[in-house]
Amino acid sequence: MSAKTRIAVIGAGLMGHGIAQVFALAGHDVTITDAHQPNLDTAKQRIATNLRDLGDDEKAVERVRPTSDLSDCVREADFVVEAVLEDMPLKQKLFGEIERYVRPDTILASNTSVMPITQIMQGLRDRSRALGTHWWNPPFLVPLVEVIGTEWTSPKAIDFTMMLHAAAGKQPAHVKKDVPGFIGNRLQHALWREAISLVERGICDAETVDTVIKAAFGRRLAVLGPLENADLVGTDLTLAIHNTVLPDIENRPGPSPYLKRLVAEGKLGFKSGEGFRKWSAAEQAALRAKVLQHLKKARDA
Repeated sequence: MSAKTRIAVIGAGLMGHGIAQVFALAGHDVTITDAHQPNLDTAKQRIATNLRDLGDDEKAVERVRPTSDLSDCVREADFVVEAVLEDMPLKQKLFGEIERYVRPDTILASNTSVMPITQIMQGLRDRSRALGTHWWNPPFLVPLVEVIGTEWTSPKAIDFTMMLHAAAGKQPAHVKKDVPGFIGNRLQHALWREAISLVERGICDAETVDTVIKAAFGRRLAVLGPLENADLVGTDLTLAIHNTVLPDIENRPGPSPYLKRLVAEGKLGFKSGEGFRKWSAAEQAALRAKVLQHLKKARDA
């Protein structure tokens, strides 16, 4: 892999502009496009603001070139990453178009949080160069990028992608089998399922669930993963706990009826002012700022 790689980002929204920012800061030339013109028009401004707020090199934004033409965006790219809406037909159609414009050796990646990469890429002529790269929000602060291969993805494409992201300061994790949700979201939503069940069953309220997590095992998760913890306490103790707890843990295959009811009633969280809890505009702003500040400190540390 050369020190400088030509990157194309499809989608200039929340994730896309942040991905472009990371690669530009790493010294790569980046083209970016978006079908929604306002997103494209403000992409460089948002990147410049992020760089300034983070104390990063503000000149990095000069390596980002917006274009409204998809073919112009991807034609010279070594690596293309799609970051559009979580819409399967849209992603499939987009990669079909991209494949017509790129070189035969260009690697194609989809940034999706849960959709199977196999399904997204199944219509391509050359599926050996296609894979997934799941970035976490905000992409310029959360280090992890899950790199997902399919049954067709070549080892060369995986290796290149892992090295490219590591060199850009990310922490790539190889997902060896393409399953919905990959690794991170499967773990995260398994926890959410039980958290919702605790409230639904009247064991505690939503605020208490969050307090227990943040004031207990959540404090050590950044330095002690669950399987490290299991080894630390002993697999025998882990087995004994599982024999008692697992039969009572939520195991319904579908979403919680309680969650469905919240959505049906228009209680959509921050966007409506109420979800599992009620949120004023000031409370929303304070929580967003708290999370951002925490992630900034973690990155700097």
